[in-house]
Amino acid sequence: MKNTSAKSIITELLQSVGITINGKERYDIQVHNDEFYNVVFHKRELGLGEAYVAKWWDCDHVDEFVDRVLSAKLDEKIKKSKLLFLKILITKIINFQSQYRAWMVGERHYDLSDELFSAMLDRNKNYTCGYWKNAHDLEDAQYAKLDLVCRKLQLKPGMRLLDIGCGWGALAKHAAEKYGVSVVGVTISRNQFEFVKQHCQGLPIEIYLQDYRDIEGQFDRICSLGMFEHVGDTNYSAYIQVVNRSLAEDGLFLLHTIGQNYKEPPNEWLAKYIFPNFVLPTISLIAKATEGLLVMEDWHNFGADYDKTLMAWQQNFQRHWPELKSNYNERFYRLWNYYLLGSAGAFRARVAQLWQIVFSKTGVRGGYQAPR
Repeated sequence: MKNTSAKSIITELLQSVGITINGKERYDIQVHNDEFYNVVFHKRELGLGEAYVAKWWDCDHVDEFVDRVLSAKLDEKIKKSKLLFLKILITKIINFQSQYRAWMVGERHYDLSDELFSAMLDRNKNYTCGYWKNAHDLEDAQYAKLDLVCRKLQLKPGMRLLDIGCGWGALAKHAAEKYGVSVVGVTISRNQFEFVKQHCQGLPIEIYLQDYRDIEGQFDRICSLGMFEHVGDTNYSAYIQVVNRSLAEDGLFLLHTIGQNYKEPPNEWLAKYIFPNFVLPTISLIAKATEGLLVMEDWHNFGADYDKTLMAWQQNFQRHWPELKSNYNERFYRLWNYYLLGSAGAFRARVAQLWQIVFSKTGVRGGYQAPR
């Protein structure tokens, strides 16, 4: 396929959703290198992201551009290569989220500098979707999310809570301080492990640097916020079995995860440059893994709130870039900018969701009343 042919196809597809090459609207893209068309035609989302990082194109509002592209499903109108189908087949054969490989995302993403995440996130370093129902800013939204989780879990003083993938300890600290519970957190990030040890001293919080498959003990409540995306569908059953054996008979488990509307391979660009080996679950995959082990009590989707959360993170990142750029180059800036804005566009287009699901072991007697 020659450049001119790829150019005509890409140009026509974008025009069909009102996007003009080198146009003046905020969602129009400015193309600086004609190789852009060829790489996008052949590599789809991977090529689009790589071309942006390489400065082959720009856009005043990448989030709006991505929203328009995904809302119209333009990504599905470019023929998928045979190589992509081969990659799908390989994921069915190889466990990319095995116990050995599970540490990769910690090393390559979560172990980036504390300075970066402190600049981008709220003061408690929540790296999951905020709850914006009554929130005015990121701090409010993240506090509301933490409290919503605790209320959904019906935490009471003296309970023991397991936080699988505890991040920088925001939920653990909130639950211990506000609800009087003791917390065990596990993470595969060395930076997060050291941070929680230092910042949660004096609280009934234990932190372990370990894979979820090595969890031992039993807990009154279990939660997992933004970690299930790294488990992989090959391991969903094993993950739920760990939860089932670790949860008290009258316990509750809250799963907070990004989800997708139907089964498809992970975004190649995100998997290659941001989150190694990530996989988004579907409703049916979660149902299959939990069937016969757990009872679904509540399913809450507030995926639109992730758009607001990501835009707040991007604004923080951009505002603090003058301080961050001494440790990161221009390529990293464009990489991170595209990740945050592109992800916001995906949630705005509603092709990505954010689910909070509450499970019990045998069903809550009299019914479960879910707070909102």
